[in-house]
Amino acid sequence: MGIVAGLDSAPDFTRIVVCDTDTGAVVRQGYAPHPVQGPDGGGRPSDVDPQAWLLSLGEAAGGGLLEGVQAIGVSAQANALVPLDSQGNTVRPAMTGGDKRAQVAAADLIDALGGREAWAQAVGCVPGAAQPVTKLRWLARSEPENAARAAVLLQAHDWLVWQLLGRPVRRTTDRGGASGTGYWAAATGGYRPDLVEMALGHQAMLPEVIGPADAAGTTPEGLLISAGTGETMAAAFGLGIGLGDAVVSLGASGSVMAVHPEPLVDHHGMITSLADATGMHLPVVTTLNAVRALRGTAELLGLPDLESLSELAMKSTPGSHGLVLLPYLEGERTPNLPHTAGTLAGLRRESMKPEHLARAAFEGMLCGLADALDVLRGRGVDVRRVFLLGPAAELPAVQAAAPSLFGAQVVVPQPADYAAIGAARQAAWALGVSQGALDPRNPPVWQGPVAQVLDPGEELAVGQAVRQQYVSVREQTHPGAFRP
Repeated sequence: MGIVAGLDSAPDFTRIVVCDTDTGAVVRQGYAPHPVQGPDGGGRPSDVDPQAWLLSLGEAAGGGLLEGVQAIGVSAQANALVPLDSQGNTVRPAMTGGDKRAQVAAADLIDALGGREAWAQAVGCVPGAAQPVTKLRWLARSEPENAARAAVLLQAHDWLVWQLLGRPVRRTTDRGGASGTGYWAAATGGYRPDLVEMALGHQAMLPEVIGPADAAGTTPEGLLISAGTGETMAAAFGLGIGLGDAVVSLGASGSVMAVHPEPLVDHHGMITSLADATGMHLPVVTTLNAVRALRGTAELLGLPDLESLSELAMKSTPGSHGLVLLPYLEGERTPNLPHTAGTLAGLRRESMKPEHLARAAFEGMLCGLADALDVLRGRGVDVRRVFLLGPAAELPAVQAAAPSLFGAQVVVPQPADYAAIGAARQAAWALGVSQGALDPRNPPVWQGPVAQVLDPGEELAVGQAVRQQYVSVREQTHPGAFRP
């Protein structure tokens, strides 16, 4: 029995897990926050010196954590663009996250190619402020000297793998990471260098896209490094989701993703067509409003936290006595209503009680995510089981309503470092293939997460009636806006 490691370089920290190669059981782990950078580290809050990632990696791996490890996989935050010069030095700090500076650049790029549909056809996603392709356009417009020096374009996990291997001439990435750039198409499996040139003003070297079970290389000490992937793809791989599974993430905003055998091109731009870490596809639909709708309702009702809101909501009944909340507090992406506001409908004397508003907030959030699920279902994606992630997934009001509103079995995994576990599983796969013990088409079978399983059962008909009540209000308020 060997051991492998998975490293997750998140926006704020590095987490490393060491796992049993055969079962995936975590045998030890390490953690370190990224070093705090100055208020203008590199000039702006979303600019990060990539060396910070290496420093926290070294700290997390301290105390002999990696002793005996045969292979390591790397997962890292999505959309962090690391531009290098021809010598391999960073041209400027990495641009991370949903960079608001790039919003104008995103609109420029959408127009330059001929609209949202043209981008969806070209690379499976429409540029937003987070995508590397958009950051390239911002760089060309705002820092032309740095743009001119940018000769190689990497993302966070590409850069970390390259560093671990001693900065070789060959630079690699994987399908999952490449699919989020805005200049690689999951449908064709190829780069679009013309889009890089459109954004940056000139061509640049792009990392070689290697297969899910391929190794990026081996360190001088003999440690095998797997392909690596983006944090989203690694988490999906760590959870062990497959065909028939969807993942609903409850953050301030929400996202729904599912495994599918083919790429989905969506002319409306509601689906972002990513690749996963196994050779399959990972269509994603996002909503702008999830837990922020709960927090807003808690504040309105004078409640201190979401647990109190959940407790209050449980005093109401399904359908909230006719009260319906369209939770479009920040505008919405699904449906595409960027400039709208939320709506509270069904106000009657008997519905005007705090517990009914609390329940309507939970039902509104979950119905909005059910709309996102319907976008995928409407394109032929099979959804039999929904994994529910995020701290809000533990709330009783969420667990009581989600199975019947989603019309599927709901799985609530115990909190764990699924991205790091997914990176470790990828390392075990690459190691097994290199030793001739595993098939490059089939990843190692690891034990699934410890989880609660919730079935809709007899509540299904009630949930679907609540859903229909929501749909009726949505259609009356925004007729024809939702086109799954």
